[in-house]
Amino acid sequence: MITLSVAIAIVLIASALCSGSEAALFSIPINKVRQLAQSKSPNALALLKVQENMARPIAAIVILNNIANIVGSSVVTAIAFDLWSDLGRSIVSGVLTFLVILLSEIIPKTLGERYCNPIALWVARPVLFLAWLLRPVMFLLELLTSWLSPGGAVQSTNEAEIRLMAKIGQREGVIEKDESEMIQRVFEMNDRTAAELMTPRTKLTYLLKSDVLDDVMEKILTSPHSRILVAASVPDDISGVVFKNELLAAALQGRGREPIENFESNVRFVPAGMPADRLLTLFRNSRQHLAVVLDEYSGVNGVVTLEDVLEVLTGEIVDETDLEPDLQAAAREDWRLLRGHIADPKDGESNDEQAAAVAPPTPTPETKT
Repeated sequence: MITLSVAIAIVLIASALCSGSEAALFSIPINKVRQLAQSKSPNALALLKVQENMARPIAAIVILNNIANIVGSSVVTAIAFDLWSDLGRSIVSGVLTFLVILLSEIIPKTLGERYCNPIALWVARPVLFLAWLLRPVMFLLELLTSWLSPGGAVQSTNEAEIRLMAKIGQREGVIEKDESEMIQRVFEMNDRTAAELMTPRTKLTYLLKSDVLDDVMEKILTSPHSRILVAASVPDDISGVVFKNELLAAALQGRGREPIENFESNVRFVPAGMPADRLLTLFRNSRQHLAVVLDEYSGVNGVVTLEDVLEVLTGEIVDETDLEPDLQAAAREDWRLLRGHIADPKDGESNDEQAAAVAPPTPTPETKT
């Protein structure tokens, strides 16, 4: 009777250890394992090695589990047959099956999933040793199953999963709401283009290259912007940019009769379809925080600034000099009102006359910085 009890205990414990280890190794995320491995702990490094090639360790666990269940069950039923003949063997076999399902499968796998971090760290090194011990069998199994696992790296995560985890983390209180929102916005960087972020052409102001500084001083003083675009004659002929503080300093130094082109600096041009993440890199590397946005015909669509790009991450940035918090929205509203006005002409006036009456004056490229 004692021999039978010991045999049953060995079967249950061995099977439970295998089931719990397997569940823990499958449950712990690879990114969590890489984070733990940064501590250089031997157990964490062993766990990372297991996760990087799960096939052999899991196969070793499955082999040991089956040995425990099949061989152990055979030994237990043989002992039961010696004690109680056929009836005893049948009863013990049924009881053992129930105990294996409950104590060696359901409970260990539930605990392995629930406490995957400590359990995975604890079993990593023994599992590696077991895989090394059974490497001849592993090699044979890999030959037989190689067609099931074609080569190529397997993605450990993707954008959708990270965004979902950020939302779950916010809901569970692991990260703050503003942190979760910023994570969501980071993934919008390569989806938003310069055309979506720019200050549109209808909201721009500009200075002419031939303008004399003193003659445009009132326009400069009333401008809320630190950078003003310069054009040769028309908005599609943008040639550079001037800095408001340099113009004011030049006026104080008695250079008021000089043309604007004397103070002009180079300006960058970008296509309308350039994504926000590339714009951010461009601004950072060039140390210029303003670029002119061109359409497919090389016409000026508007201007985009570093602030416009950062607003993708932070939301709308409004300072005390901004007369209109959202110039893009204001431009769309102006266009909507213009179309509505033209669609309902006054008595005796044509649509063309209405358009001329309400059309804005020639735009002058300048933007917020």
